[in-house]
Amino acid sequence: MTVPALHESVLDALGRAVTSGDVPTGTSLTLEGISAEHGVSRTVAREVMRALEGLGLVRSRRRVGIVVLGIESWNVLDTRVIRWRLQGPGRDAQLRSLTELRHAVEPLAAAGAARHAAPAVRGELLDLAQRMRRTGEDGDLETFLALDIRMHELLLRSSGNELFGSLADVVAEVLAGRTHLGLMPASPVPEALDQHEAVARAVAAGDPGAAQAAMSALVGEVQQTLTDGPAR
Repeated sequence: MTVPALHESVLDALGRAVTSGDVPTGTSLTLEGISAEHGVSRTVAREVMRALEGLGLVRSRRRVGIVVLGIESWNVLDTRVIRWRLQGPGRDAQLRSLTELRHAVEPLAAAGAARHAAPAVRGELLDLAQRMRRTGEDGDLETFLALDIRMHELLLRSSGNELFGSLADVVAEVLAGRTHLGLMPASPVPEALDQHEAVARAVAAGDPGAAQAAMSALVGEVQQTLTDGPAR
């Protein structure tokens, strides 16, 4: 459910509270309590609760009210839930889970793109990798991030697998979160730039094996840095 911008601050506050555990599983909420705590009308509180219910964070129960649900009920692939979790105390565990998902999916997506991508996409991937090197070496992380998101989106959506394509927004949220939470080095390390170029070249050449291997190495480096230091 789409929540008007006016209500986003309340939705974000409650979403972060639930996903961080500040409001524990099983807690009962009321519209009156939410209205009073956040200084909003009952109508706004109801709309926010509907949005949270759509994300699996709460459930309305007759004679009980609005009950906070555990993580097993959450829509953990929704970008808002990902963002809230990355802002909370479980950030490291969330990053590990998401990176494991990426490692399972993105190498296969790169191989699929090497088989299925249109010629224009192959050319754009090469251009993106070159621009990523320039901006990465210059330390322009915001521009680098935008290019990085575009590259991963192209690979996922050109993989020939609609399920992989549906994860493009998830990967974008992870990449953005790492940058905005200060988990990226001042400049991307040379190995990461090399691996992006290797993926782009393999896809452009129509070499699924090389594309899969290069992407596996790229995401594998991210996994390693989650324990050894700043994410790449």
